[in-house]
Amino acid sequence: MKKDDHPPRRGESIPITDIGVSVYTIPTDFPESDGTIDWGHTTMILVTVSAGGKQGMGYTYADPSVGAIIGKTLKPLLIGKDAMQIPDINQTLVRAIRNNGTCGLAMMGVSAVDIAAWDLKGKLLDLPVCSLLGRARDKMAIYGSGGFTSYSDNRTRDQFQAWAAQGISHFKMKIGREPQKDVGRVKAAREAIGRDASLYVDANGAYSARQATKFAHAFIGFDVTWFEEPVSSDDLPGLRFVREHSPAGCAIAAGEYGYHLPYFQAVLRAGAVDILQADATRCGGITNFLLAAGLAAAHQIPFSSHCAPAIHLQAALAAPGFFIAEYFHDHSRIESMFFDGLPQPKKGCLEPDLSRPGLGFDFKAADAEKHKL
Repeated sequence: MKKDDHPPRRGESIPITDIGVSVYTIPTDFPESDGTIDWGHTTMILVTVSAGGKQGMGYTYADPSVGAIIGKTLKPLLIGKDAMQIPDINQTLVRAIRNNGTCGLAMMGVSAVDIAAWDLKGKLLDLPVCSLLGRARDKMAIYGSGGFTSYSDNRTRDQFQAWAAQGISHFKMKIGREPQKDVGRVKAAREAIGRDASLYVDANGAYSARQATKFAHAFIGFDVTWFEEPVSSDDLPGLRFVREHSPAGCAIAAGEYGYHLPYFQAVLRAGAVDILQADATRCGGITNFLLAAGLAAAHQIPFSSHCAPAIHLQAALAAPGFFIAEYFHDHSRIESMFFDGLPQPKKGCLEPDLSRPGLGFDFKAADAEKHKL
């Protein structure tokens, strides 16, 4: 056994010895769009952190330039750091990006490293991350997320029905690209999933506040219970206006573009949402994702994760007040292509394999290679 291959002893420092970064771009399986943008590919920045003979893995979905931020700015600060002290790692990296802005691309780089650090610590201790954190629940409820504005009604129907066959009973669709078609598209989606399933909509900030309020009243006729980003997530007064003027049964959700805790605090103080969202691949990793969950719990607001279901599973089990996770079409597809060991939807939930340490999945490097930049 090598010197650094033994399990860590109590109080032992395990220095980080290496950081790896790779970038992959994966074409979508069909042209996709939402209320404000369209896209034909998704880029994953994957990070590995090595210490004690183990390797942790994390990633974010962002511009390829995030790989350079990690390799040139963050990596030199990590070598020699104690892999067991993740708050110290996180704070060091957040301080390092101060002059680059503690949001956007730089924070997404921090997020990927933080996630990899949690995976590494779990592997060093031979425990799943959810056991390191302490579980509040055994399963993570999910909703199928797709129904892009580029889809026909038939394609959305087929996608939702495929998820229904996996036991999923909550579905979200994109709206806002062509507002005059939105009510008809929502009607078609409701007919496809029946009356017993939950239907959510996401405008990605495409509407004005008054326009969104009008649509909220129209959508409630099809029992839409979740209205995400009816206006820009930066428009906190607008979100509050929509929340206050929408039917009681239609919850307003936002937060996926939150990159630091002051944003989440501002959203909650403004009374802007009924459901707070956060994305660990953007907001500073699992460390800050759980802090955002704590803010939501303090305000008695349900908490939900955005995209990257494989990343969020372990953290969601520990998050106070966690409600439901986004099972986003692009990311669930990519994660199934790139990783072994992922749990599959069962009765509308994901449940981790507690026999697998860390985040619980392994990278299929050979399968991913053709997508590497």
